[in-house]
Formats: sequence, C-alpha cells, structure tokens
Amino acid sequence: MADLSDPKIDEAYLDVRSDKSDTNWLLLDYESDRSDKLQLTQTGTGGLDELREVLDDSKASYGYVRVSYSNDKESKREKFILVVWIGSKCKVMRKAKISVHTADVKAVLRVFSIEVAAKEKDDVNEGPIVVRLRKAGGASYDGV
Repeated sequence: MADLSDPKIDEAYLDVRSDKSDTNWLLLDYESDRSDKLQLTQTGTGGLDELREVLDDSKASYGYVRVSYSNDKESKREKFILVVWIGSKCKVMRKAKISVHTADVKAVLRVFSIEVAAKEKDDVNEGPIVVRLRKAGGASYDGV
C-alpha cells in the first residue's frame, strides 16, 4: 500500500482543481527507492509540456494535470487527467508495485477523466490526450 499521508499532496490537488489558481499540474514521487511513501515533488503552471520535461526515466511517478481545450470557437473545456509514469530505467521492484499503488493514488487524486499510462515522454503529448478526452466526453467534432 502506498503512503499518501503528506498533507501537501491534498493541498496541491485542490490547487490544481481550483479555477482561481494558475497551477495546472502536480507530480508525486516516491521518497526513495525503498520507500512506498509518496511526496509532492513539483507543481507548475505550464501544463502537459512542462510536466513532460520533469519526468525522470529512472523513476515511477504520478502526475495530475488540468488540460484545457476547445471543441470550437464558442466552447472551452477543462478536464483532468492522471498520468502514471514508469520510466524506462525504473527499478523492477518499483514497477511491480505500480498497479497496486495506482489504486491508492486514485483514492486521493479522485476526479479525472482519463488515465494515461506513460513509459516514454511522447506518451504525454497533448494532441493524442486531447483526442482521448474528446472521445471520453462524447464531444468529438473532428470526426475522430
């Protein structure tokens, strides 16, 4: 079981969800290779592009991101995604625990439209994620 008791995690989650905040992503990392305790390591205002840049190939991490997109010139949507990052150089024992720990993370970062499993930074590109969000929201005006 993952330990998500750090109160900074819940504060950052509420900050990302707030319409009054510019913060639109957070990143959770394990305290160490041997620990199952997650801690808030970063937040930012640069969306998926900024999050993608801070992902570390040697780690397993969890990102929570507010994604804004338009279906047409009259509408703007904001949706939330959960990114489950497993870097290519992540240790085997850490990888083995990810599926169980993801359930614990979902209990804290509760509200999101889609989960993005990412093993390469290209998996966190906004274009394909917005397509998935449109499909999940039932509002795909691109014929996709």
